Amino acid sequence: MIKKLNKLSFLLLLIVLLTGCTSQKPKNRLTVGASSIPHAEILRHIKPALKKEGIDLEIKVFNDYVLPNAALDAEELDANYYQHIPYMNKSNKDNGYDLVSAGKIHLEPLGLYSKRVKKISDVKNGATVLVSSSRADWGRVLSILEQNGILTLKPGTNIETADFKDIKDNPKNLKFKYSFDPKILPELYKNDEGDLIAINSNFAVQAKIDPKSAVAIESTDSPYSNVVAVNKSDKNKKNIELLVRELKKDSTQKWILKKWKGAVLPVK
Repeated sequence: MIKKLNKLSFLLLLIVLLTGCTSQKPKNRLTVGASSIPHAEILRHIKPALKKEGIDLEIKVFNDYVLPNAALDAEELDANYYQHIPYMNKSNKDNGYDLVSAGKIHLEPLGLYSKRVKKISDVKNGATVLVSSSRADWGRVLSILEQNGILTLKPGTNIETADFKDIKDNPKNLKFKYSFDPKILPELYKNDEGDLIAINSNFAVQAKIDPKSAVAIESTDSPYSNVVAVNKSDKNKKNIELLVRELKKDSTQKWILKKWKGAVLPVK
């Protein structure tokens, strides 16, 4: 009888412990990886609204461009929010991922900055252009230069996959250096280490550089909108749809415009 009671007591204790552990876990957690600015800030802004929908949003901040996709592919994240589609497509191709966009949210215009000229047309012959090692951004830089009449690209060049071999005419003999981590480019600009330095707006804002000070900046019809990325099998999950809906709400878009004063542009 005593043994039976001991077994019963043990089972009751185990049930209590398991129930307690279960009650401590959020019933509906959504884990999203993001760059710190502006992505994580935007996610924090919508967190209360998602809470009202019964979703506990957990934001994991990453400081590089590689780990968020690796973590998403490994299902350590439900989604990530930090990249544009050309980067995601290249990441899929290079790593065998099956990531897709659940929705375009905003554009961070890439700009060319300089301490040596005030107008891009004043760039001198043989000038050095510093570009990030992110190949997906090379076409963005070349597109800006072409739109401003600095160089021309070969006919039929796909901006999303373009590289510096696609330059047809380079009358100013620009020299391109493209081995830099994107987040160090603001420091190179502050140290005046190149004639033109290509910086994504999120890194410019983090470094307290006004994107309006760029001598040339990406146009608003750019294909490089930042997206919420998910594994293909998760695209139609309700939590993902609610996340994208909150990010695209008019109230969220107005907040984005007000906070970053045009450095971050909502996408319809």
